[in-house]
Amino acid sequence: MKNLFKRVYDGKRILITGDTGFKGSWLAIWLKELGAKVYGYALPPQGKRDNFNVCSLYEIIHHEDGDVRDLNHLTQYFESVKPEITFHLAAQPLVIESYNNPHYTFETNLMGTVNFFEAVRKTDSIKAAVNITSDKCYKNNEWLWGYRECDPMGGNDPYSASKGAAELIAHSYIQSFFSNNNRCSIASARAGNVIGGGDWAEHRIVPDYFRAIEKRETLQLRYPNATRPWQHVLEPLSGYLLLGAKLFAEGYKYSGGWNFGPLEQNNYSVKELVERIIGYTGQGNFTVPDNAEKKHESSLLKLDISKAIKLLDWRPVLNFEETVHMTADGYLAESNVKNIYIERVKQIYKYVETAAERNLNWINN
Repeated sequence: MKNLFKRVYDGKRILITGDTGFKGSWLAIWLKELGAKVYGYALPPQGKRDNFNVCSLYEIIHHEDGDVRDLNHLTQYFESVKPEITFHLAAQPLVIESYNNPHYTFETNLMGTVNFFEAVRKTDSIKAAVNITSDKCYKNNEWLWGYRECDPMGGNDPYSASKGAAELIAHSYIQSFFSNNNRCSIASARAGNVIGGGDWAEHRIVPDYFRAIEKRETLQLRYPNATRPWQHVLEPLSGYLLLGAKLFAEGYKYSGGWNFGPLEQNNYSVKELVERIIGYTGQGNFTVPDNAEKKHESSLLKLDISKAIKLLDWRPVLNFEETVHMTADGYLAESNVKNIYIERVKQIYKYVETAAERNLNWINN
């Protein structure tokens, strides 16, 4: 495992904002297995079942409770840790919550991003920084083809607008402060709809399914025909880690925006996703209520990952069936496995072994 990404992370101080979140906690686990000294800065995990808690990450990594809106605290923590590489994942991550609390969403996702880059700018030890946003940063025209990194930013709902604005902030900092800076190289990564064990956020289809199973209720599908670039959480994380390693080792030529998503054939509807999970677990059912609330949410969204394929030599590992199976296994383990951290590590090793078996070049890059 430590030989991955040319051993860039082995022994390095790596700081993650948002380490208590779903993707951030999985990233912390993988970095720990890569030999990194992992530091995190984030709000406390929201629930006992959050991946950060069930994996006991408080005992495994260095963590600081903090809000990315607090520039002084964030900057002080960066300066005390003196990280060499940093990943920014702290955010308000939910579309529906952005309707309920738009001010908090914009404040966290915009000023949190500004504060992150200010902390990076003021911390001389940092050689590479990766800002993580979302596929929803793009102005969505419901195109049949995938969005490319050169397509315009935008968003109709507060969440999407905040992510588009966060990308503009990242671009501004790159051009204003890091374009001719040999000290630190900056990139921004956009991923699709990420699923996997340990995500218990409200208003997400997979956690909603497993909650319905536990309560013996029928799952309500709000947007059954919405098509999304579903991917297991390890897929974009492999891209983030590869990108961070490239920035650290080779610098500015890897700056800018990058898409990490499934191959074209892995875009499926919400209904298809739920049907596959039910088919695999043999549990549950769903219905589509006639009076479902219809806040705006895009029905079709795809990412073009050609840039990552060509310039990073990165490709996703799993097909849709494997994505569903690994995701379901991650949730089912929580009720029958004592050490969830070890279970997550086993899935990471299985994922890496599968990539090696399929001769994916990023394994050796």
